[in-house]
Amino acid sequence: MYGSDLAQVYDLVHRERGKDFRAEAQTVAALVRRHRPGARRLLDVACGTGAHLRHFSDLFEQVEGLELAEPMRAAARAVLPGTPVHHGDMRQFRLESTFDVVTCMFGSIGYMGDEAELQQALTMFARHLEPGGVAVVDPWWFDETFTDGHVSADVVRAGGVTVSRVSHSARRGRTSHMDVHFVVADAGSGARHFVDTHVISLFSRTQYEEAFAGAGFDAVHLPGVISGRGLFVGVRTR
Repeated sequence: MYGSDLAQVYDLVHRERGKDFRAEAQTVAALVRRHRPGARRLLDVACGTGAHLRHFSDLFEQVEGLELAEPMRAAARAVLPGTPVHHGDMRQFRLESTFDVVTCMFGSIGYMGDEAELQQALTMFARHLEPGGVAVVDPWWFDETFTDGHVSADVVRAGGVTVSRVSHSARRGRTSHMDVHFVVADAGSGARHFVDTHVISLFSRTQYEEAFAGAGFDAVHLPGVISGRGLFVGVRTR
């Protein structure tokens, strides 16, 4: 999961599928400034290849990233050579700095295995925020909104590379299991196939809200923003 094969095509696939990382970063920045107009410093947790982070860098004076998967972190550092991209697990990281904003995008919070881990991660976010700082979290699908058996398929082409992506998602208890098959082909290397399997927790909206409250946030869920899953925006109150 999130290995070197995926890191090489990640941005290409999602960009060509229509994901607008710049517009999403602008939406997040606008939401943040409703609560903290002078926000200057941002930490993007689970920053992946830096696809959001590089646009956050245009919107905030200082940005940093945190990423667990080393191939994704290496990709982020390559496109953002002057930006600190720390290696770390969102459940247990300690940086020397605190921030005005902590973000966690693209459903990455769903990799928390249970409610205890979810609150643990949000507590880490709170510890790295200034009092009154803002956390913006893009959740995975809620338990009540997940579509069991969902299939997605795309073929994208750019720069002489063709990538097909086919995914299937199935409910297994309180988790979604998503198998994503990629075939990557170019004239020089031919075609190769790999599979990424993702096990993502299906927390309810109430479970998210309780975890935010337990971590010291006053949080609201804004439905329909960005991905269709909405965004949680939490202000650190303690």
